[in-house]
Amino acid sequence: MNKQNIPAIAWRNIWRNRRRTILTLISISFGVFLAMMFTAMQDRNWSDMIDLAARLGGGHVTIQHPEYRDMPSLKKSVRQTFDLTDSAESELKVTKVTGRISGPIMINTSADSFGAMFIAFDPHTEDESTLSLISPDAVASGRMFTEPDESGIILGWKLAENLKADLGDRIVYTLTDKHGEIVSGLERLSGTIKTGAPNLDASLSLLTIGTVREIVDYKSDEVTQIAVFIDDRRNTSEVANNIAAKLGNSSDAIVLPWNLSQPDLAAFIAMKVGSTQFIAAFIALLVAAGIFNTLFVSVMERLREFGILMAIGFSPMRLFGLVMMESLWLAIVGLIGAALITAGPYFYLESVGIDMSQAIADQGTVDIAGVAMSTVLKVGIFPENVVYISIAAVVATLLAGLYPAWRAGTVEPVSAIKME
Repeated sequence: MNKQNIPAIAWRNIWRNRRRTILTLISISFGVFLAMMFTAMQDRNWSDMIDLAARLGGGHVTIQHPEYRDMPSLKKSVRQTFDLTDSAESELKVTKVTGRISGPIMINTSADSFGAMFIAFDPHTEDESTLSLISPDAVASGRMFTEPDESGIILGWKLAENLKADLGDRIVYTLTDKHGEIVSGLERLSGTIKTGAPNLDASLSLLTIGTVREIVDYKSDEVTQIAVFIDDRRNTSEVANNIAAKLGNSSDAIVLPWNLSQPDLAAFIAMKVGSTQFIAAFIALLVAAGIFNTLFVSVMERLREFGILMAIGFSPMRLFGLVMMESLWLAIVGLIGAALITAGPYFYLESVGIDMSQAIADQGTVDIAGVAMSTVLKVGIFPENVVYISIAAVVATLLAGLYPAWRAGTVEPVSAIKME
C-alpha cells in the first residue's frame, strides 16, 4: 500500500462503528462550542468593562504625576500638557488624547454635606467616546456643559438626592488648591447624571475645566491627568511603553496602562479569566478522555487486523501514523461540527444578546470595582482566540490518540493473527 492511501484508510476506519464515532464527534463539537462561547462572553464583557472604565477614569493609558496614584491631590499636577499630548497623539494606535483635573471635593447645601470626587473637563475636547458621563443617555436631568468655562455643577443623581438638591439650587464646594490652601466655589446645580454604578452615582460631580483652573490656580497647560484612548485595549501595554520611551526618564510624569491605574478592576478580570481558563481546561480533559476511550477500544478490536497488515509489509511507524490520522480526522470533523452548532447562538448573542436585568432584581447594572457592567449579555471573540481554541482541540485529540497509536505499532504479527 502506498502512503498516499493512509488518509483514505483512516477515514474509512473511523466510520466502521458509526454510533461510537458520532458520539465522539458530538463530544468534540460540544466541548469546542462551550470553550468558544465562554471565551466569547469573556472577551466581549471584559473588553466593554475596560473601555467603560477608561471612559470613566483616565483612559486606556494615563499620564500623570508620579505620586498622584498613591496620594491623589491637586498639588500633584503635570505641566507642559501640550508637549505630552503631542507625544501621545503621535502613536498610530492612539485615537484621542484629552486632559482632565480630578480630585476629592466637599459638597455642601443648606440641607447637608458630603465628600465626593470631581472631574473637571473641557467639553470641546471630550465626547461620549472619551467620557461616558457626558453621554445623553447618562444625563438624568438638566443639561450637560457645552463650554470649557461654563458655570454650574453636575452631580450624580444619588448624591443630589442625598443633598436634597434640585435643579437651580446653590451648591457650595470646597477643595484644596495646588498650594495646599482650602478654597471654595459656588455654583448652581445644572444637571444630574446616572451611571448605573451606585458608588459613582453617590459620590461624583462634574465641573468645567476652566472654572476649576481659576479656583485652584492651575495654568492653561496644567492638569492632573492626561487620558489616552486607543483603538484596541489589547495594545495598551505597547502604547504605554512607547509613550514612556518618548518621555524618557522625566520625573514630572509617568505613564500607566489601565491595569495599573485601576488595579481593582484588573485583579477582578484576571480572576475571572483564570477561572474561565480552568473550566476550558477541564472540558478539554473530559473530551480528550472520551476520544482516548474511542480510539483505544477501536485499536484493541483491530489487533488481529493490525497483525495481518504488519505481516504483509506495514511498518510499525505506518500503523502508528494510521491511528494518528484517525485522530486527526476526528479533530477536523469535530471542529466542523463545532462551527456549525456555534454559528447560530454566537451571531444571535453578538447582535441581540440576552437581557439579564430581571435576574439581577432591579439594579439595572452590575457594579464591579466602580464600573457598571451592562446586564445585556453579548458575545464577541477575538480572532486569535478562535485560532488558539481550534489548535488546542486538535492537539488534545492528537494527544489522546498517542497511546492507542503506539499500541497499534507494537503489535506482534504472529500473536495478533492467532487472536480470535
